[in-house]
Amino acid sequence: MASSQEFVDYVCDQISGAGEITSRKMFGEYAVYCNGKIIGLICDNQFFVKKTTGGEAILTDPEEAPPYKGARPMFVISDLENRDFLTEFILKSYEELPMQKTKKKSK
Repeated sequence: MASSQEFVDYVCDQISGAGEITSRKMFGEYAVYCNGKIIGLICDNQFFVKKTTGGEAILTDPEEAPPYKGARPMFVISDLENRDFLTEFILKSYEELPMQKTKKKSK
């Protein structure tokens, strides 16, 4: 089941305090970016955030699951109501995540 655009927009709005939040449709699901850095995925109307030690320190009893078959486990964020908490969590996670590597153009 693909994620709805309404759910993606809601998640992006809830975490917007962390910076410039954007999403990009990929394979019927969505990648979520904070200030140009990929921080997580939205799959089957669930929000998954890449695992970091800073993010884990903020979460109490973190739930982990792979967003799709064969993927590494990520944090499953089911409580999307507390914007202040989400902002702090996304900022802590963002700090530890690397920027995407840019692909070199072939000549």
